[in-house]
Amino acid sequence: MAQLRIALAQINTTVGDLAGNADLVAAYARRAADSGAHLVVFPEMTLTGYPVEDLALRRSFVDASIGAVGDLAARLDEEGLGSLPVVVGYLGRAEGAEPRYGRPPGAPQNALALLHHGRVAAVSAKHHLPNYGVFDEARYFVPGDTLPVVRLHGIDVAFAICEDLWQDGGPVAAVRDAGAALLVVANGSPYERDKDDARLELCARRAREAGAALAYVNLVGGQDELVFDGDSLVVDSGGELLARAAQFEEALLVTDLELPVAGTAAGAADGGGDGPAGEVAIERTTVDDAPVAAYPPLAPVVAPRLDPVGEVYAAVVTGTRDYIGKNGFGSVILGLSGGIDSALVAAIAADAIGPERVNAVLMPSRYSSDHSVGDAEELVKRTGINGRTIAVAPIVAAYETAFPCDGLAAENLQARVRGQLLMTISNQEGHLVLTTGNKSELATGYSTLYGDSAGGYAPIKDAWKVLVWELARWRNAEAARRGETPPIPENSISKPPSAELSPGQADTDSLPDYPVLDALLDDYVGTDLGRAELLAAGHDPALIDRVIRMVDRAEYKRRQYPPGPKISRRNFGRDRRLPMTNRWAAPR
Repeated sequence: MAQLRIALAQINTTVGDLAGNADLVAAYARRAADSGAHLVVFPEMTLTGYPVEDLALRRSFVDASIGAVGDLAARLDEEGLGSLPVVVGYLGRAEGAEPRYGRPPGAPQNALALLHHGRVAAVSAKHHLPNYGVFDEARYFVPGDTLPVVRLHGIDVAFAICEDLWQDGGPVAAVRDAGAALLVVANGSPYERDKDDARLELCARRAREAGAALAYVNLVGGQDELVFDGDSLVVDSGGELLARAAQFEEALLVTDLELPVAGTAAGAADGGGDGPAGEVAIERTTVDDAPVAAYPPLAPVVAPRLDPVGEVYAAVVTGTRDYIGKNGFGSVILGLSGGIDSALVAAIAADAIGPERVNAVLMPSRYSSDHSVGDAEELVKRTGINGRTIAVAPIVAAYETAFPCDGLAAENLQARVRGQLLMTISNQEGHLVLTTGNKSELATGYSTLYGDSAGGYAPIKDAWKVLVWELARWRNAEAARRGETPPIPENSISKPPSAELSPGQADTDSLPDYPVLDALLDDYVGTDLGRAELLAAGHDPALIDRVIRMVDRAEYKRRQYPPGPKISRRNFGRDRRLPMTNRWAAPR
């Protein structure tokens, strides 16, 4: 057996910021070297950020990425880090690939490079290109066909990229044949609820299949609607967890491993040499044949897991913080009604960027209750955000004088006046407008175009109403645990929800109780159950027909809604793409 110290750099990159991402690599490579690491590995497409979407189809961007890899190798060598092998993800190109219909122009690849002594010593590309959910990689990339195996201090180490781990076959299936003792996987795996458990189970299973230890490094941070939670980990060849990084935090996870020397790992005796293993060509690179001298290993680090609701809260805070920061906004603004949705969004924003950068506008109308105004004022006081009050009743009256309206039109007018006020203040003062709608409202169409849907980012867009309450209670409980003042007034959580756009209005006037509604919505939206399947699941027949009708009719509204952090398996966004013009109705 031989020793190897590996460092997994769980970092927060920015799409398109090649220079800034390279600076992050250099900084973490320095930390890895100072920790005595023999290898440092960065996530999928580190240099370009991930996902790059149609930037992959711009030849100039691919050229810049390839150039950045070479420049980074030279920089690391100049900074005295050339002897440390650095594996970094980038946007590459399949050289010599013939142009043809159906292939992305320029043959871009989701690739990784091994940097050593000032040069690019080895490259490889992702084999399995996901084309489901939020992923469109078949649109952007040409698949790879090699498994890189690097001999490092007498140990054979194989490398793969994200989806290659999730799919059977391909490079991971060739690891045992290659005789590798360690499989390292670079990832850009977005957060979903309960996904960390699935990842650990997958890594353990693949390690056992390969007969090799497995190191999994993942991105952290927000990119538009995606949130990356880190959660990098290392398991041994039997699938036992050895080390794990924190969730939603940048980290350098340094772990000592004892691994079989080259020629003695599982599969090596079966002739695992150079050349193809099935459909995958094994490409070998030697960095160092000699094992390192024995040294005292570091104690392994296993960071504690967040609880299920706490990790969701961390995800929406991370997504909100990075959308604001990476897009250059210095502050945000939102309408504060005293209800649970806007109260939670205000708390998320304050946690994301600090209360001094959060601006709330209380906009009472003739139907606003005294307790709602009081609850909004109390939240401003508790959180320390900036609050101001602008009464909308005179503005609404002016509209109604110009064009008399009633019923739904009058209700929506109030929402649009509020939206216009927020956008006007945003234009004048430079704030990003946060919308406060939840997933239940978006699903059923209970949002007003150019009113409460107006804004630039929607922190709770992917949270059902029931989850909104859970998040609010969790945040208050966490404050109490820390000895702090809970940010959200209890009355905002406990009172019946209402838009307060007409006298005595309550959400339950036109919607069922949210636990009933959300369960049906999750089955219809989240898993695409049809009418017969919804009936079999025990939902009320009349409610099924009504909810399906509301959801389907509101598709055009959702297309115009701002982005927000994805936390569920299927969000309203790239996960779910339905035609707005659509006459299909499930058979009854």
